[in-house]
Amino acid sequence: MRVLIVKVSSLGDVIHILPAITDAYHAKRGLRFDWVVEEAFTEIPRWHPAIDKVIPVAFRRWRKNLFKTWRSGEFAAFKHNLQEHHYDLVIDAQGLIKSGIISRIARGLTVGLNTTTIRERSAALFYNVKYTVPWQQHAVERLRDLFSRTFNYGVDYKNCDYGLSRGRFRDPEASETPYLVLLHGTTWESKQWPMQYWKRLIRLVTHDGYRVKLLWGDEGELARAKEMAENSPQVDVLDRMGLTGIAQVMANSAGVVTVDTGLGHLAAAFSLPTVAVYGASNAELTGTYGRHQLHLPAYTACSPCLKKSCIYQGEALIDSFDGQDFVVKPPCYRDHPPEVVWEKLQELMRGGRGTLDALFYPE
Repeated sequence: MRVLIVKVSSLGDVIHILPAITDAYHAKRGLRFDWVVEEAFTEIPRWHPAIDKVIPVAFRRWRKNLFKTWRSGEFAAFKHNLQEHHYDLVIDAQGLIKSGIISRIARGLTVGLNTTTIRERSAALFYNVKYTVPWQQHAVERLRDLFSRTFNYGVDYKNCDYGLSRGRFRDPEASETPYLVLLHGTTWESKQWPMQYWKRLIRLVTHDGYRVKLLWGDEGELARAKEMAENSPQVDVLDRMGLTGIAQVMANSAGVVTVDTGLGHLAAAFSLPTVAVYGASNAELTGTYGRHQLHLPAYTACSPCLKKSCIYQGEALIDSFDGQDFVVKPPCYRDHPPEVVWEKLQELMRGGRGTLDALFYPE
């Protein structure tokens, strides 16, 4: 059976679907997948053994100049690529109007969520077969549920296999000095951990003998990484790299600290010891998912607000760095200062249990 997956973006969403693909691949012999994905993320499907063909789409670039896209013939070439094969099933795992359109253009029986459980209700109009999955499940579980209903098999939630071999990214020439990856890059202001906290954390981990590696994806993140690395010779601000290079850096690390960002889900896919700090977002629904993942959610009354900018209107929360007081912004991060984060990560690296490990390792 040949199946087309439509899951175009974002980075975290693309990683979230990998366990569902693994489930189906092992449950149904002879099942093979092609995958439509945003051009920036085409490396990820190629890491999974069940994926044959990757079909890039460029919505993010095309929407900047739709007329140019049409005149250039680029969309026509995409359509031709998409319709090259007739598929037994076309699964829209995104649940958006744009992904629904893609699923309808493709040749095959279309599958998706119904109007009560989909992200954009109108997208359900594009499907021949519709399923219901609970809203209050984690995003990974919702996708595993959708695939299990589509292919008629049971899901073992005590196991979660992203299908990625960490060994393929091992670097035999990596330094023997252990290092941590600090994932600071995120688009929402409300998800950004205070700079003073990053600097305090770097002092703690380097004092204990670890190096630190910082990744970045745009000029703003590069500027933040350089500020974090000031006066810290044990911190490496890496060159900009593709997802395969990033995966290699992360796979060889001792552990990860992350805010709510797509690369945090890659750490989960590798089962790396990871402490994820959450403020504005809901870790129960979209947090890093898998073994050795520890979530630190905020406890302020307005969290999780799911807002791009902080909406807190209470009393200012104060902390200090280098003898200077500062206002913690967003204030929800005052619940989990660097000392707590480092303590929790050390526990994980020593074999401690994460937020979901009771599911994967029941006592």
